[in-house]
Amino acid sequence: MKKHLLLAWASLLAGGCLSSHSNEVVVYSALDAEFSQPILDDFEQATGIKPLAKFDAESTKTLGLTQAIIAEGGERPRCDVFWNNEILNTLRLEQRGLLAVYKPKLAERYPAMYRSPEHLWHGFAARARVIIVNTDLLPEEERPSSIYDLTDEKWSGRCGLAKPLFGTTATHVACLFAQLGDEKAKELLQTMKDRGVRIYSGNKQVATAVSAGELAFGFTDTDDAIVEVESARPVAIVYPDQQEGGMGTLFIPNTLSIVRGAPNEAEAKRLVDYLLTPEVEIKLAKGPSAQIPLSEKVDVPLRVATPNTIRAMKVDFNAAAEKWDTAARFARDLFATAE
Repeated sequence: MKKHLLLAWASLLAGGCLSSHSNEVVVYSALDAEFSQPILDDFEQATGIKPLAKFDAESTKTLGLTQAIIAEGGERPRCDVFWNNEILNTLRLEQRGLLAVYKPKLAERYPAMYRSPEHLWHGFAARARVIIVNTDLLPEEERPSSIYDLTDEKWSGRCGLAKPLFGTTATHVACLFAQLGDEKAKELLQTMKDRGVRIYSGNKQVATAVSAGELAFGFTDTDDAIVEVESARPVAIVYPDQQEGGMGTLFIPNTLSIVRGAPNEAEAKRLVDYLLTPEVEIKLAKGPSAQIPLSEKVDVPLRVATPNTIRAMKVDFNAAAEKWDTAARFARDLFATAE
C-alpha cells in the first residue's frame, strides 16, 4: 500500500500537477494518519476510489497543509479534499476564495454553527480542549480546573501545552483573542510564559509528558488524552472552566472542504458524502481518538463529554478567524524560541 502510494505521488508530481484520474482522490489530511487512514481505507473498499493522502508533521500539520493549498493558488490545485482537524484554517481558505461550493447529501443533519451557510465547508467529529493531569502527582483536590491555572506560579515548570503556532492550540489561542479581546488574551499568554509553562511540539507530546510524570498537567485534545487514559496510564481528564461564569470548554470540529478547481471533483464529492455519515462518526467515536459525533442521527455511548453534557465555550469561529493573524503574530513572537 505505502509503496503504491509513493509511486503514485512521484509520477503525479513529476508532471508538475496532480492530473485527474477517475479512480483516485487526493486528500490533504491534518487528522493524524492513525485515525484518518482507516476511514480512507474503508472508503476505498466501499467505492473502489483510491484516496492519495498527504499528511504533515505533528508540529505544523494544519498550518502546513493550509499553506500548501494557498501556495497552489486555486488555478491548478493538487488537493481535492481538505480534511482539517480544526476549523479556523479552513475559514482562512474560505476567505481567500479557495473552496468550492458543495452541499453534501446529509448536510442538514449537522448543527448550523458547524457548517458553512454557503456550503463551502462542513464540520463533524469534534474534539475538546482539555486538561490532562497525572493522578500520581496530583490528588483530586489539588487538580487544576481552568486555563488560568497555567498562569499560577505554584505550577511553574510543572505544566505545559503545545506550541501555540499550529493545529488546535493555535485555534484555541485565536478563539481566546475573540473571546477575551486582544489585551486580555495577550496578558494571559504572557503570564503563562512568565510563569514557566513548558512548550512541546504537539498535543500528543504534552499528553505523553503528563502520563510519564514529566509534567503534573497540561492542555491537550481529547483524542490524545483518551489514548493515555485507555492505556492505563496514571492520568485523568479535566474539562476546564466549568465554574459558574467560566468561559467553558472549547470544542473544535474536524472540517471537510473541496478545493476550488479540484482535479477529481466527482470523486471528491463522493468522499465528502461518505465521510459525512453517521457510520463514519460512529467509527471515529468508537475508535482510539474517541471523537465526538455532531450529527443529530448519531446516538452511541461516548467516552468523553459533549457540548450538550458540560459547559461549552461559546465562540464565534468567524470572529476567531479574523483574529488569526493578530493571535499568530503575538504567539510567534512570544514563543519563537520555546523548546
